[in-house]
Amino acid sequence: MSNCYCGRSFSYDSCCGTIHQDISSVTTAEDLMRSRYSAFVLANGDYLMQSHHSSTRPSSKEKKSIVRWAKSVQWVKLEVVRTTLGKSDDTEGTVHFKALYYENGSLQMIEEHSKFVKEQGYWVYLDAL
Repeated sequence: MSNCYCGRSFSYDSCCGTIHQDISSVTTAEDLMRSRYSAFVLANGDYLMQSHHSSTRPSSKEKKSIVRWAKSVQWVKLEVVRTTLGKSDDTEGTVHFKALYYENGSLQMIEEHSKFVKEQGYWVYLDAL
């Protein structure tokens, strides 16, 4: 069995795949962030839009360019540096993460402190801090 794309030692189907099928099943902000990383690996634009807060969600035109970019890079790994709040009984939380990928043969890194909130009862990405 190989690990999930998010780095956890579960299969994709029993980890982020479950969340991709039912976003309301996500219990923590970190789980939502990990599922978004897996969605970037899979270039799953629909899930990336669904898991983005309605007030900051990219347009459909931006979605196409996000998917195009996600397909153009080779994802390497996700590292969660730190989380604050974001547990099942919280309504907001932050996740500091690093995502490594190859673009045009060069190793690149996205490092972000992300803010997550609950919208309609489930976790969504709001924006970078």
